[in-house]
Amino acid sequence: MSTVAAISTPNAAGGIAVIRISGENAINAAASVFRPFGSKKVTEMEGYTCAYGTAYDGDERLDDCILTVFRAPHSYTGEDTAEISCHGGLYVSKRILRAILKNGADNAEAGEFTKRAFLNGKLDLTQAEAVMDIISARGEQELKMAESLREGAAFKKAERCSDKLMKMLGDLAAWADYPDEDTPEVKPENLIAELQVVRDELQSLIANYDCGRIVREGVSAAIIGRPNVGKSTLFNCLSGCERSIVTDIAGTTRDVVEESVKLGDITLRLSDTAGIRETDDIIEGIGVDIAEKILKSSELVIAVFDGSCPLTADDLKLINKIDNKKSVAVVNKSDVGQELDEKQLTEYFKHIVYLSAKENTGVDLLEREIKDIFEINEQTINNVSAANERQKMCIENALRSVNEAIEALSCGELLDAVNVLIDEAEQSILSLTGKKVTNEVVDEVFSRFCVGK
Repeated sequence: MSTVAAISTPNAAGGIAVIRISGENAINAAASVFRPFGSKKVTEMEGYTCAYGTAYDGDERLDDCILTVFRAPHSYTGEDTAEISCHGGLYVSKRILRAILKNGADNAEAGEFTKRAFLNGKLDLTQAEAVMDIISARGEQELKMAESLREGAAFKKAERCSDKLMKMLGDLAAWADYPDEDTPEVKPENLIAELQVVRDELQSLIANYDCGRIVREGVSAAIIGRPNVGKSTLFNCLSGCERSIVTDIAGTTRDVVEESVKLGDITLRLSDTAGIRETDDIIEGIGVDIAEKILKSSELVIAVFDGSCPLTADDLKLINKIDNKKSVAVVNKSDVGQELDEKQLTEYFKHIVYLSAKENTGVDLLEREIKDIFEINEQTINNVSAANERQKMCIENALRSVNEAIEALSCGELLDAVNVLIDEAEQSILSLTGKKVTNEVVDEVFSRFCVGK
């Protein structure tokens, strides 16, 4: 592979910028622009060592820098790697990169350094994908989940399944190819027992996928309720700013206002909707129709009720529209006298929160209930193994093949047919870890990375 270089720090002014070079000629490329203050040459530097010096473009002095050298295979990419740390100006870092490119290196593509780490066996594909999740982590739980996956949580489970399936395939092949030898007979009941172990392991790999997806991507949440229950006030409270207009006039909100907000470690893609009620106002009616569509499509419904008065007919109609969706009832205006009968709500809602959006109290209780709804806790976060749809699809394909193999054995199918199904499961797991995956899939995975990583 060619020698590549890129700026690995953000495209913004900062304390330092890092230009990374990787490949067979990385050290020579670094030596072409970096002159150490000591007598030791760059090409003589050992791995895991640094030197202080100056970066030049030809005879033009660019900046005082620090060069760090990593020798193959003990580097992030598994190749000879050099990193030049300079002052964090946009211009100076680009000038140093340009000088390196003039001396034999090529521009690195998005994710190319991590891609090389994968191709050189430094990371499996699930660990490589976790690197991007670490970079994009927006909270503690998200970071913990990504770190667990980068340390090989998914890979270790997948490897156990792969080893078991490979042993079954070996036993089937030996028994089929050498029937006259002293080869142990493959008994269907033993195969079923072994496949059930693999099935359970695969099921555990995707058991908490939705929990991980919500921590990583957030959840679409609709704030709904009849007019004047405090939906927009709650929306502004959660957003931390005045995004929605708040008045005492019923039907103020006509259109949908959207905002992504952090509620603890959960990202809510919030939609503040028009108050749902019967109306003769054409424009308000359009807003109500849109609100009902958002209610149906959202993963979470935050149903707001005015705690200062009993449930109304519009409230009850709204409750009936929620059906079996994941939902939490918010009894707003807890700062004033409570007239709402909680027993009526407990008939329809498992999760009920009393808060005052106006006084910004009780939001912590809402966070707790939402975590409970989606079963987000320390244990589920630590057990998340499938990080994205690609991984989930590979696991589901393997699981389907294993289940079909168990069913085929139970129905007395020939072992040749079972062998094909077990092999399909094995291929799906190899695709998960990247041991057997197409170039197109690899390119797609790393295209989502930033340049320089």
